[in-house]
Amino acid sequence: MKTRSLGSTGIQVSEVGFGAWQLGNEKDWGKMSDHEAIDLVKAAMDSGCNFFDTAPNYGAGKSEELLGQALKGKRDQVVISSKCGHHPNDEQNFDPEKMIASVEDSLRRLQTDYLDSLLLHNPPFSSLHGNSPQFEVLQKLKDEGKIRAFGASVDTGKEMAELLNHTESQVIEVMFNLFHQEPAAAMESAHHQGVGVITKVPLDSGWLTGKYDANSTFSGIRSRWSAEEIERRGTLVEQVRRIVGNDYSMVQAALRFILSYKEVSVIIPGAKNIPQLNHNLSASEGVLPMQMVNELKDFWEEEIKDSRLTW
Repeated sequence: MKTRSLGSTGIQVSEVGFGAWQLGNEKDWGKMSDHEAIDLVKAAMDSGCNFFDTAPNYGAGKSEELLGQALKGKRDQVVISSKCGHHPNDEQNFDPEKMIASVEDSLRRLQTDYLDSLLLHNPPFSSLHGNSPQFEVLQKLKDEGKIRAFGASVDTGKEMAELLNHTESQVIEVMFNLFHQEPAAAMESAHHQGVGVITKVPLDSGWLTGKYDANSTFSGIRSRWSAEEIERRGTLVEQVRRIVGNDYSMVQAALRFILSYKEVSVIIPGAKNIPQLNHNLSASEGVLPMQMVNELKDFWEEEIKDSRLTW
């Protein structure tokens, strides 16, 4: 597993990390026993993955609990990033006192006394400046040694730019994939400023695995797409498949495309089982030809840029 720097934090991370939204989250990801979840985390570590991304509302706190159990006794070997603002009961509240209590609860569930990274979890745009109460709390927690670095998890380049221009964020998590390339310019700015970039939703909620098409139906959180959006996504998947050809799986192509950006510190795909995990991690074993990378950039410019997909 190749490693990269998490910006200028001094933290080295595996370039393919572990998105832990699925742990203990039967509602959105299907059934997974605690034993299976812990084995999945341990298998990731055994393969050289050291970066684990979680949040208090993932599985109503169960994701953090399971990570804490799986990583017990190995804290010095891993990098843990969690969030605050979205609470286990699905409440969204960025009140400073709530934030501090949330972090204390995360530390308890994770069985650790510090987080390597703490991110505001899709906060209001109005809070993305250094004098906001939220960033004052983050700085306080860092000064106390409870976190090593802070920033926010956001969805757009506009939000990234606001963070870069108006806060002391050391880490930013942003949605970026073949279908969502808009943050690329902001990611370049982050790199120049020494800010670590974590890319979330790298497989576009499963679409870039190639398992969905225009006739797919969805339940749970994925039922958010309209029939028109599903049809359009299905068409776009086929276009990507033609560009990728037969030399790479859709998953490998999608993840290696993101890793072709030097600005990216780590990608955080999720996995429900060991085969999926191993397939994700295999993205670190090779690179895409630059011609294909450029074709995939052109694809977004021509097909999506001016009519962006909803998440």
